[in-house]
Amino acid sequence: MGIAGKSIVVTGASSGMGKAIVELFVKEGASVVAVARRKERLDALVDSLKDAPGKVVAFAGDVSKREDNEAMIDLAVQEFGKLDVLVNNAGVMDDMAPIAEVTDEKYAYVMGINVYGPMAAMRKACAVFLAQGSGGSIINVSSIGASHQAAGPVYCASKAAVNAMSRNVAFQYMKDGIRCNAIAPGGIATEIGSAMGMPNINGYQKIQGVLALAPAQGQASDIANAALFLASDESAYISGAILPVDGGWTSF
Repeated sequence: MGIAGKSIVVTGASSGMGKAIVELFVKEGASVVAVARRKERLDALVDSLKDAPGKVVAFAGDVSKREDNEAMIDLAVQEFGKLDVLVNNAGVMDDMAPIAEVTDEKYAYVMGINVYGPMAAMRKACAVFLAQGSGGSIINVSSIGASHQAAGPVYCASKAAVNAMSRNVAFQYMKDGIRCNAIAPGGIATEIGSAMGMPNINGYQKIQGVLALAPAQGQASDIANAALFLASDESAYISGAILPVDGGWTSF
């Protein structure tokens, strides 16, 4: 698909879906700034792609910080001369706690990464897109948790916010050639669950009935393939879409 030569920023790039997206994009000839907090993993990713057709540059940063969101976009423009695509993939789970047991600390942590991060990155990216005058594409990684009870209220709310922001950005900038879409993964085999730590037992038990209905887990490559399409010129007329990649989970 048509992403060769595109300048792309991908967050949450050190593992799981983000790593798969970077690998696929670079193998398709794109130039990518790979963003994550774990520098050693980013360095290993860069080394693994040294012979690929595209290019990859590591940026160790925290998307909950304004300055890191701005710096990663600036790096793409500095290294590759432009910005074409932003992929907001970085995300964390809550601990599945019911609302009566949610802590301010957990709320701030999840919302900082899942909501503020994409907002700050899109704010900077759209300013760059407008200055370039040639449009651009934003891909936000949401979740079926935006519409299904697959986690706690904080995580579900954060992903509903991502969907709402995606549609709003698509609407606000449609005449400027800036597209914004979201991918809503279902159960994907990544590290996000193990990184959550010990879940809240009350919330976890309630959610088991929902999880029992889920289809078999998908792979990170399934999300990467969807992102490739939305980043490519083949999806030029698609904007404001929330694309479920969930094995049919949200069909019932």
